[in-house]
Amino acid sequence: MINQATILPANPGASYLRLKPEIEAAVDRVLKSGWYILGRENEAFEHEFAEYLNVAKTVGVANGTDAVELALRAAGINHGDMVITVSHTAVATVSAIERIGALPFLVDISPDTYTMNPIALESALKGSAKNARAVVPVHLYGHPANMDEILTISKKHNLIVVEDCAQAHGATYQNRRVGSMGHLAAFSFYPTKNLGAMGDGGAIATNDPALADRIRLLHQYGWRQRYVSEIPGLNSRLDELQAAILRVKLTHLDTDNSRRKKIATAYNQGLIGLPIHLPTTADHCEHVFHQYTIETNQRDALQQSLRNQGIGTSILYPVPIHLQPAYRDCFTGSSPLSCTESSARRILSLPIYPELDDEQIHSICEAIRMFFV
Repeated sequence: MINQATILPANPGASYLRLKPEIEAAVDRVLKSGWYILGRENEAFEHEFAEYLNVAKTVGVANGTDAVELALRAAGINHGDMVITVSHTAVATVSAIERIGALPFLVDISPDTYTMNPIALESALKGSAKNARAVVPVHLYGHPANMDEILTISKKHNLIVVEDCAQAHGATYQNRRVGSMGHLAAFSFYPTKNLGAMGDGGAIATNDPALADRIRLLHQYGWRQRYVSEIPGLNSRLDELQAAILRVKLTHLDTDNSRRKKIATAYNQGLIGLPIHLPTTADHCEHVFHQYTIETNQRDALQQSLRNQGIGTSILYPVPIHLQPAYRDCFTGSSPLSCTESSARRILSLPIYPELDDEQIHSICEAIRMFFV
């Protein structure tokens, strides 16, 4: 039986408590420095994160939505340009595209990885999206998208590729970290992410120094010289406190991801044989399990049963973007987004974070097994 303590689906507070001495030392260092915006912590984090990703440059920004928007702006995507992405993603991906006046074109996912289906991408480019200028593949739940095929198709059609890595810090595809393969990549450091700040934060990665330079202009009013705007820009900066906290957490990222993978293995073993679809990992990919997402035709009843026992779960995402009231006018292919819509009715994400202990994992598995008895 579950004890009285609720098991949360995500628990950033537990990460703080585990790393409390290091985090508080970093915060104290910033507070005593007297410099709180675009200082040494931000500069150091950008360098360290670029080294971790094996890219030339990263630029800290205010959040992951801004990261997608600024990456597209830096690449020259403008009002009226078409940008292809998926409907099965956080609304932030599409919101960022619309914020620059571009036109989102939504394609279906592969049922095994929940990431962009290259066949759907190719089909769109031969049809209604033939004039598209960019593509934003999303590395969802911690699993990389099929980048080899996406990059091949994108090169053939002269598309800018912006990787959305908000849920996949540290994941690899063909031994390359996500964020190092497209023209640009966007990261979110929302507190529940694998690499999470203690507030909002984001970053853009690129191997093109010219793009990085343009992002630096865009993210602070177009300034190269203070108070003189070379180009129209905006205010989207990663503050020194969050940068210092992220520097601490970056040193623990690989260890934390290893723990997430062990938890996923425990779930795989504990839930085998039940009438649910368990997560899969494609060949040559390293899944970092931002979410451990199962599928079942009894999703709502299972979620309620677990809730009654003090086990929190989440649904990412219950309504595909193309079916949401705000985005029903987004372009989609001529055929329905069948995998997207089917998954949305069946998916359920179980608790997963490095501090989840083995007894809790066992209890969750037992509660799920008892539901199906």
